[in-house]
Amino acid sequence: MQQSWMNRGVDEPRATLQTLETVFQLINISLDFWQAERFCLVQFSTLATMGRHGDENGTMKLLKEAGLDKPVWVRDPGRLTGSLPARSKQYMSLPTLTFPWESQEGFARLDLRFPPLAAVSVCVRVQWDLRHNQVSTVFSYAAPVFTNEFQLRGRVDGAGRILLALIVHGQHRPYKASFPNDGGWHQLCVTWRRRDGYWAIYVDGERRDTGSGEDTPRDIHGEGIFIIGQDQDSFGGDFTEPFVGNVTDLRIWDTVLGERQVLELHGCSQLTPDPLFPWSMSNMTRHPDVRLIPVQLHCPSLYRQTKANNCQALETSASGQLPLYKSVPCTDTLPFICTTSTERFAKKKELNDMHSGKPSSFMQQLMQLSNSTLTQVTEGLVPVEPQRLTWGQVSGLLNVSRQALEESPADLEPSDMLHLVQFLARVAEVPTHANESHDAAALTRHFVTVADRIISQENAPTWHAIKQVVNGPMAVVESIDRMVTNLQPLIMAESDTILIQSDNIKLAVQQKSLADDTTGSEFCGLDFDNDTGLDCISVPTQDMQTLHDIGFQKVTLMNTWYGSLRPLFQTQSNVTLFPAVSDGTQKYLRTVLGSSVISSTVLGDGQPLSMAVRFQLQHRPESLPGTAYDPACAFWDFSLTPEAGGGWSTEGCQVISTRKSSTSCYCNHTTNFALLLQVYEVQRSPEDQTGLQVLTLIGCGVSLCGLILTFILFVAVGVPKSDRNTVHKNLIVALGTAELLLMCSDSASPHQEACLVVTAGLHLFFMASFTWMLVEGLLLWSKVVAVNMNEDRRMRLYYLIGWGVPVAIVTVTLTVSFDKYKADNYCWLNVQTDIIWAFVGPRTFCSGGQCSGTMPGCHGDSVKRSTACKDAHTKFLFPNTCIGPHLGCDPASSDLVTGSGPYLAVWSSGAPVLSLGLPVHCTQCIPGPVYLSSVRCYNSEVRNAIRRIKEKRKALSFTNCSQPISFLPSQRTTTASWTHSVPAPSSPETSDTSAPGSTSCGSLVIKNESFRKESFVSFSLKPATDNQVVQLTAFKPSGC
Repeated sequence: MQQSWMNRGVDEPRATLQTLETVFQLINISLDFWQAERFCLVQFSTLATMGRHGDENGTMKLLKEAGLDKPVWVRDPGRLTGSLPARSKQYMSLPTLTFPWESQEGFARLDLRFPPLAAVSVCVRVQWDLRHNQVSTVFSYAAPVFTNEFQLRGRVDGAGRILLALIVHGQHRPYKASFPNDGGWHQLCVTWRRRDGYWAIYVDGERRDTGSGEDTPRDIHGEGIFIIGQDQDSFGGDFTEPFVGNVTDLRIWDTVLGERQVLELHGCSQLTPDPLFPWSMSNMTRHPDVRLIPVQLHCPSLYRQTKANNCQALETSASGQLPLYKSVPCTDTLPFICTTSTERFAKKKELNDMHSGKPSSFMQQLMQLSNSTLTQVTEGLVPVEPQRLTWGQVSGLLNVSRQALEESPADLEPSDMLHLVQFLARVAEVPTHANESHDAAALTRHFVTVADRIISQENAPTWHAIKQVVNGPMAVVESIDRMVTNLQPLIMAESDTILIQSDNIKLAVQQKSLADDTTGSEFCGLDFDNDTGLDCISVPTQDMQTLHDIGFQKVTLMNTWYGSLRPLFQTQSNVTLFPAVSDGTQKYLRTVLGSSVISSTVLGDGQPLSMAVRFQLQHRPESLPGTAYDPACAFWDFSLTPEAGGGWSTEGCQVISTRKSSTSCYCNHTTNFALLLQVYEVQRSPEDQTGLQVLTLIGCGVSLCGLILTFILFVAVGVPKSDRNTVHKNLIVALGTAELLLMCSDSASPHQEACLVVTAGLHLFFMASFTWMLVEGLLLWSKVVAVNMNEDRRMRLYYLIGWGVPVAIVTVTLTVSFDKYKADNYCWLNVQTDIIWAFVGPRTFCSGGQCSGTMPGCHGDSVKRSTACKDAHTKFLFPNTCIGPHLGCDPASSDLVTGSGPYLAVWSSGAPVLSLGLPVHCTQCIPGPVYLSSVRCYNSEVRNAIRRIKEKRKALSFTNCSQPISFLPSQRTTTASWTHSVPAPSSPETSDTSAPGSTSCGSLVIKNESFRKESFVSFSLKPATDNQVVQLTAFKPSGC
């Protein structure tokens, strides 16, 4: 076993060089790369960084001053750091197709257009269902002219093995290649080329069967169909011989793969030639019976590959001016240089010198308890330089440190905290040996007790004082993880289970044999607040079964819960996360740690593994009025910004569900997890939100009633059919339907399918509202500019724009971005993506087009109103003349107050814009009443229709109720409606209106046969001498 840096001695251990920004410390001892990196981290520094100009100059200068001609380790910023980078790379997570045993119809089709193939290679990972013992087709490729072009099939033999056979151009190769039918995952690769008919079958990276010269010399036909899990007896159909089990990682190349490439592919390496078909669910059509599940596949070669990887070392050139980098195996031992900032170095020196004259209360207590075990208190618990440190010494130091912390009356000083953090980091690196005899469980308890006191909430001010030196409390968490991993062989030798609880930490280590138990595990923290649920983390049973299937015998599960880290992170700067896109009702403030920290580490036969986990954490937000928070699942990545000790990352983690007090998460690896809360300033309180939702319903209801009344007004009063009225009716239907859907959106939001339908409806009908407003502008433009356009052709164009364009936009948007179409929390378009532009873009275009069309209409409208006013003035001066007909107008329908189109366009375009906020509040009541009042006041056809109805009712009332004082009966038959006669002299009405000099006079008698017999209305007519005036003689109503 290689010695740790804790066990090395040095002759000239350290040389220092200080610049304006950086302090360089040469550690002239030889360690491997991982040990050198850990040593620098324990010293609150990092290795010199490759490619950084300042580090290169300082390193070469220090090497020259020290007279060292050896290369030294440097850190490659593009390379992941950590003791073993393979720790999180042992598994490859892949989407997997499951072909159920209950169904015989499942298949998957590749959506790929195949060219003619002169060579082909197909690799796939399969897991055979142990219950299925029939012939199974892994995949089949059929061309339009030949069905059995290329196929891989298998069958179970009597010895418990799966036999494989390849079919090319309809020629069936023998069943020779095989693998055990053990229910585990196996990789299968088949290759073929036309040139010499060569073919081969590989199983788990090894060639099991091959041949050549047995094929017809032609390419595999193109334009075929590739089916997974079924044999095609006809082109793309008549499926037989189904596969039962799981399939993943299927890739196709248009070349022949060699043995080395197949072996690398089996070890999860990426090949240089890009595949013709990479494994992707987006290019595949699945039968409903085929389910899609995530699966993590074990890659055994990665662990060996990464440990043998090379690292970078720096050495000076012959001239001593230029740095030279060379690749060296990471397991070699070299000196190294640790770098730290000048500010951090000065702060560390200040903390160490703070109690140089008089030790702190904790250090005094520690000296008394240790009986002078610590010879130099000012250097801390462990000397600065590396030297031999045994577990016996560590056990004694941990015990006296625990007692000193319990008995010390005063709080920890910043220098005490600095020494304790460094001490725990050093202890975690002490190597273990199987022949050592000590109580590992007791050591672990003492370690956890000391760590618990360090991260307690009352030490938050002390953590703030040392933040320039120590990279936060996660340094303690990392020490606990490394210590437990290091000690677990000794701990498990004493017992299969250990549980340690303190005020702020709960630690559980469990080991079990997968041959006896493959159930999942669950670990929960302490009841922190006594009024909420527990923080829990679990490993699924399926993953445990997978470990057993791939050959692992024992699994060690190490879980830790930390309940007091949240207050310590409030003063840290590495809690950062990009804010989520808000809907405009919230203002992003900051991101904070909003839960306890929970961790999980899995060892399979002593080897670190990374597995998918699920965890649920309780929200522990700040109780600040007027704020809201959005939880995000995150983990602490120690390789992220090593200078700062790492940072929170959300990669590979996702939220499963969120409740009022907790959030459930899924992450595809094991490490330390927590919830990050994005804090927002709420522009309105929940009470205000409820009130505004009520106002929204009221406003939408009022507006909807106004639109309905407007539509009824168009239909009931008998308005003549015209282009303008047709446009108005369609606009009312679109806007009314949109508002009705808007009223239902809150009720539909909890149901994903219903919410999607409502969202599409809102998108469609609001878009239709704007397109019909655009049609309104085009109509005005056509009335003024394009007056000769055919009316039928024009209306067909209007319907195409008004309804066709919105339907096309919504259909294309749903087709292209179905998964990203709807927002997560409400029924409207997703504003976090570019989907919202499918509404904003057309809406802006419609508004611009409407204004462009309305301007000529408004100009023509003003000319029309000016001309109408002149006509009215002329008619007032010359009432007996009709100028309108001579000008081509109809006096009966002349409109002195026209222009309802422009006015309506302005109101209709302004009001719906106010209605698009979510929630829309009381502004939504504007469109309906505005439209109703606009139509009632400004639409001449509606006004004329209402006036005609009023006159008709007035005439009917007059004829039914009036009794004329005198009239002359008509001399015609009763069927005549009009008679002319001379009125009697006794008629006061006629005598009053007759002048002495009148030459002629007549009366018009109207007989109403519809209501009462012998009911007449008489009007006297006589010519005027000066002006031709029509004179009506009124009758006095009676009996009404």
